[in-house]
Amino acid sequence: MGNEKTPPGDRPDGIEPVNLREALEERYLAYALSTIMHRALPDVRDGLKPVHRRVLYAMRLLKLDPGQGFKKCARVVGDVIGKYHPHGDQSVYDALVRLAQDFAQRYPLVDGQGNFGNIDGDNAAAMRYTEARLTEVASLLLDGLDQDAVDFRETYDGEEREPIVLPGAFPNLLANGSSGIAVGMATSIPPHNAAELCDAAMYLIDHPDAPVEKLVDFVQGPDFPTGGVLVDDPATITEAYRTGRGGFRVRARWYVEDLGRGNWVAVVTEIPYQIQKARLIEKIAELLQTKRLPLLADVRDESTEDVRIVFEPRARNIDAHLLMESLFRLTDLETRFPLNMNVLSRGQVPNVIGLDRVLREWLDHRREVLQRRSRHRLDQIVRRLEILQGYLVAFLNLDEVIRIIREEDEPKAVMMARWALSDVQAEAILNMRLRSLRKLEEIEIRGEHDKLSKEKDDIEALLASDGKQWKAVRWEIAEVRKTFGPDTPLGRRRTSFGEGARHDIEEISQALIEREPITVVLSAKGWIRALKGHVNDLTGLAFKAGDGLKAAFHAETHDKLLLLSTNGKVFTIGADKLPGGRGTGEPLRLMVDMEEGTDVVDLFVHKPQRRLLIASTDGYGFIVPETDLIATTRKGRQVLNVTAPAEARLLVPVEGDQIAVMGENRKLLIFPLAQVAELSRGKGVRLQRYKDGGLSDIRTFSGAVGLTWTTSAGSTYVRTLAELADWIGDRGSAGRLPPSGFPKSNKFGPRGL
Repeated sequence: MGNEKTPPGDRPDGIEPVNLREALEERYLAYALSTIMHRALPDVRDGLKPVHRRVLYAMRLLKLDPGQGFKKCARVVGDVIGKYHPHGDQSVYDALVRLAQDFAQRYPLVDGQGNFGNIDGDNAAAMRYTEARLTEVASLLLDGLDQDAVDFRETYDGEEREPIVLPGAFPNLLANGSSGIAVGMATSIPPHNAAELCDAAMYLIDHPDAPVEKLVDFVQGPDFPTGGVLVDDPATITEAYRTGRGGFRVRARWYVEDLGRGNWVAVVTEIPYQIQKARLIEKIAELLQTKRLPLLADVRDESTEDVRIVFEPRARNIDAHLLMESLFRLTDLETRFPLNMNVLSRGQVPNVIGLDRVLREWLDHRREVLQRRSRHRLDQIVRRLEILQGYLVAFLNLDEVIRIIREEDEPKAVMMARWALSDVQAEAILNMRLRSLRKLEEIEIRGEHDKLSKEKDDIEALLASDGKQWKAVRWEIAEVRKTFGPDTPLGRRRTSFGEGARHDIEEISQALIEREPITVVLSAKGWIRALKGHVNDLTGLAFKAGDGLKAAFHAETHDKLLLLSTNGKVFTIGADKLPGGRGTGEPLRLMVDMEEGTDVVDLFVHKPQRRLLIASTDGYGFIVPETDLIATTRKGRQVLNVTAPAEARLLVPVEGDQIAVMGENRKLLIFPLAQVAELSRGKGVRLQRYKDGGLSDIRTFSGAVGLTWTTSAGSTYVRTLAELADWIGDRGSAGRLPPSGFPKSNKFGPRGL
C-alpha cells in the first residue's frame, strides 16, 4: 500500500489504508516501551517492578501492617487487579508468593501464612487458602507515602491513585535483587547483604567520589538467601561491580561426615540460589545411572526443614574433594549467577550501571524523599501555628470574642476586621469547644506554639543546608543498619567466600571416567577400536578386506593415547572416547585431523614421567619430555619439523646414558646421550650421517649394562661398551658395519612404548 491515506469518509466501507511497515514499527515500539517501563525492569530507587509496587501499596491500604492480622491472598490479589494492575490474577499471585518466599527473597517483603511453596520447586497453595501481611522491610519501603514523599498518578481507569515509586528507606534493589526479560534487554541482579549496602552507602555519603574499588571493601559480593560459597576471585567481582555486567560462581556448602572405621559421606547443607533441590537430585541420579559419576555410589535426600543431601562414595579411600569437584563440574551444585544491572535510572531511562551509581541514585532518592517530607511537615506546622496564633488572640480577648459571637449577625467577619485574623483563624475560633476556654488550655497552646516554632526553625535550617540533609539521610541509613546488622538473625551473612577447585581440570576429568581395562587395536589402514578387558589372543579379530593388524596394546579408560604421524605431529586421544570392540572400529581420521598423505608412525599410552627420543628418516632428532607432547585440539601438536621427502620415523623411550643408531645402509653408531639436545619442538640435531638411505632404528641403553638386540629367530645378544669400542663415536658420524650376529632387518628387535 502507498503512504497516502484516504480519509475514511471518502470510502464507502470506512477502511483506512496504512503503511504496514509504519504500523508494525509503531505498535511494536509501543509494546517494547510498555514491557521495559511497566513490566520487566525494576526502578533503581525502590528496586521494585510495577506489579510488586502495586501489591505492597494495596496491602498497605488494606491495613495489613506487620503488627496487624493476616488477610486472604485472594483479597489482596482482587484489590490489585481491580484497582491498579489489570492483568491475570495468577501472575499477580505468583508475584506476591515470591515476595513471601524466604528462599527466593533475601529480605521477604510479605509475611505469608500457609503453603507458599518450597525449595524443591513445589507450587504454593491456591490464593483462597493462603494469607499474608507486610513485613518490617516492606514498611520501610512504604514509610512516608502519606507525607507527600513521592508523586502519585492516576490508575489505569482514572478512579484511583497510585505511587509512581515508593519512598524506599531500605536498599531493596541490591538487597533482594531482581531479574526480568524485557524487549531487547534483560536484568539480573543477585541479592546482597543489607548491612554491607548501608555501610557502603554511608561511606559514599562521606566520600562522594569514592570508586567501586573502595566500595567493594564493604560489598564484597552477593549474599544469597540459600547461602552457598562464592568462589570467584576479588578482581573478577570488582570488575563486575564496576561495569554492571559479569557473573558470580556460587557452590553448594558441604562437609565430610565421619561414619567411623574409615567410612565417610559428603553432606551438602546449602545449595546455589534458584536451584530446585528435587530437580538437582534427579539430575545427579541420572548421571549415576549412566555411569558418568564413577566416584559416587549413592545419593540420598535427607532434608527436613534444612537442606541435607548425602553423597556416598564408591570407596572410602576416594578423595572427598575430588568427588565433590566432579559433582560441581557436572551438576548445578555449582552455578554461575549472572550480573546485569539494567535498571530504570531515575525511573525513566533503562541503563546498565555499576555499584557506585546504583547506590548514588538510591541516596539521591532518599535525599529527595527527606526534602519532600520536610516540606510537607513544614506546611503542616505553618498551618497549625496560624491556628494557634488565632487561639491566643481569642484567649487574650475572651470576653470580647464571646460578646461578638452572641451579639453580631456575622461574627466571623467582625472578628477578622477587629483583630486582623485570617479566614482560617476566625473559623478555628468559632469551632472551639467551650471546654477549651479553661486557663490550662491557654498554657498548653502556648507550649505547643513554642515547640512547633522551634521545629519550624529546625526544618527550615535543614532545607537550607545540604550538609544537614546528608547527615539526616546518613542517620536514617544507620538506623536501618542497626535493624539488619550482622548480629541479627535476618542480617547475618549467609553466603561465604571460598576457593575454587583444589584439583586441576585434568584430575577432575579423569575422575569423571570409570576406570576399566581395555585393549586398543589399530589396523594397518588406520581403523581403531577398544576391546573390553586385557585381551592377549587377537587371532579371532575381524578386519575389513585388505586390512590387518598394525598394533595392539593394553590400556585403561583413564589413559590418554599419543599418536605420532609421519609429518611430525602428535595427536592426543582419550581412551574412553574409543569406539567399542564390536565390528571393525572407526577410522582414526574421524577422531583427529590428520592431513592427507600422512600415516601413523606409532600409537601408545601416555606416561607423563617419561622422556622420549624422536627422530626423522634423515637422521635428525632430539629428546622431548612426554608431557610436552599432549595436544589439546583435534589438529594435534607439531613436535618434529620435517621437510619432504623426510618423515618422522621413531619415538623411543629414553633409558640409560647411551644411544645406538642404525641406518638403512647397515651402519651402526654409538654415542653418549648427553650429546642430544632436549627440546619441546624443532628439527633436532643430526644423529647419524648418511650418503644413501636413512634412519632404520634407534636404541637407548645403559653403558653399564650394554647394548641388547634380538634376532628374528628369538636369540638375544648383549655387547658391553668395551666390546663396542669400534662403533663408539661422536653424534653425526657415519658409523660402521654392525657386529656379527646383528639382525639382517637392521632393527634392534621388539620394543614397547
